[in-house]
Amino acid sequence: MLKSIIGKKVGMTQIFSDKGNLIPVTVVEAGPCVVTGLRTVENDGYSAVQVAFSDVKEKNLDKSQLGLFKKNNLSPKRIVREFRVADIAEFSIGQEIKVDVFKVGDYIDVSAVTKGKGYTGVIKRHNFGMQPVTHGQSDRTRARGSSGGQGPQKVLKGMRMSGHLGNEFVTIQRLLVVHVDVEKNMLLVKGAVPAVKTGILFMSGTVKKISIMKEVKIREIKKK
Repeated sequence: MLKSIIGKKVGMTQIFSDKGNLIPVTVVEAGPCVVTGLRTVENDGYSAVQVAFSDVKEKNLDKSQLGLFKKNNLSPKRIVREFRVADIAEFSIGQEIKVDVFKVGDYIDVSAVTKGKGYTGVIKRHNFGMQPVTHGQSDRTRARGSSGGQGPQKVLKGMRMSGHLGNEFVTIQRLLVVHVDVEKNMLLVKGAVPAVKTGILFMSGTVKKISIMKEVKIREIKKK
């Protein structure tokens, strides 16, 4: 089974566990996705499944994108992405992938483009401390300070400065799935995920190892 899916961030809320603990969760509209292509080692050098998500009007796609769907007699989709798999034998063009690929207790990695915050200073961008606000230096309280000293007499590469913050493709690893609603294609993930509301999320089974204590907690969740 393909342990990956494309979704859309709906927002954040909170739920209560059976023990009364409050859990902050992100609501994700996960799928349904449709298989639009298969990649084989013989033809492409790797094995992967290409899936598409989110309906779109034909006029909003160019001819090369639209041709992919017309070739396979599929309705046009806005987002297309490939996920690596070990074997593509169980997949076929037009196959639907739903949120039930995940279950409660699974750990997933979520990738998305973070919220862009524009041009920011070093205090917000790099968590620098502020300069003294006394002795008439109020106009320098949020300034970065010196770029160097007597050393090489140039700005070293990698120096942390002001600049663009956010709008980067990042991955948050090992997030816990706390609820799966197959009828509504909804997924509740513990904690926050990148992207703005309605932002596109790419979710896959985590690549990190899970500790023994977490495996015990997962068993307890499944028993309930």
